[in-house]
Amino acid sequence: MTATNTLHQTLYFSFLRQQWSELRNSVPLTLSEDELANLRGMNEQLSLDEVTDIYLPLSRLLNLIIDSKQQSSVVLDQFLNHKPTKTPYIISISGSVAVGKSTTARILQTLLQRWPEHPKVELVTTDGFLYPLAELTHNNLLKRKGFPESYDMKMLIDFISAVKAGEPNVSAPLYSHVTYDRLTDEVQNINQPDILIIEGLNVLQTALDPSPESKSSFLSDYVDFSIYVDAEESL
Repeated sequence: MTATNTLHQTLYFSFLRQQWSELRNSVPLTLSEDELANLRGMNEQLSLDEVTDIYLPLSRLLNLIIDSKQQSSVVLDQFLNHKPTKTPYIISISGSVAVGKSTTARILQTLLQRWPEHPKVELVTTDGFLYPLAELTHNNLLKRKGFPESYDMKMLIDFISAVKAGEPNVSAPLYSHVTYDRLTDEVQNINQPDILIIEGLNVLQTALDPSPESKSSFLSDYVDFSIYVDAEESL
């Protein structure tokens, strides 16, 4: 093994599709073609074979990691004589525009909630945390919609902090892709899930100022596992 290969394996692993597919360890696919059709985004071509080869191994990996973390939490609570607390495992999914983030999130939600250990998997998109259209217009941010400054980051951090703390019935705003605005008469209720998947453009954002004096919180501070969906620009 060369030094380059050693560094490669220290920093990350890469797999051919067949190699990755084998890591599902014969876990059966429980998703039907009709269910997949409902999960696909518009104009997306995604087959059951791709779900089997790509998403099933990922769901198995996540299931093993989450199960291990939950067992560790139980052991720690027992050692400290603490009352058991239910803390959700938070997964973030990011990527560029129209790359398939939402489809990835919906498929993972469906697969994970079919594992017996995780019956309650919630999915929230950061679209609902965009400032209302009127506020974006008033602050001349309409052309910056989708960039970090167009999001109500305090509301988003307050939401994720409350969910992470195990609080019941935490409300998340909803976004309409018909009016391109935040809904004023409807919210999404998140009530102590086993897993929360949060999907959006900026969920991997970290502090621009990493100095100890910087006290800003970022969504990534609360995330347990991050996924970045990439695609060639030609696609």
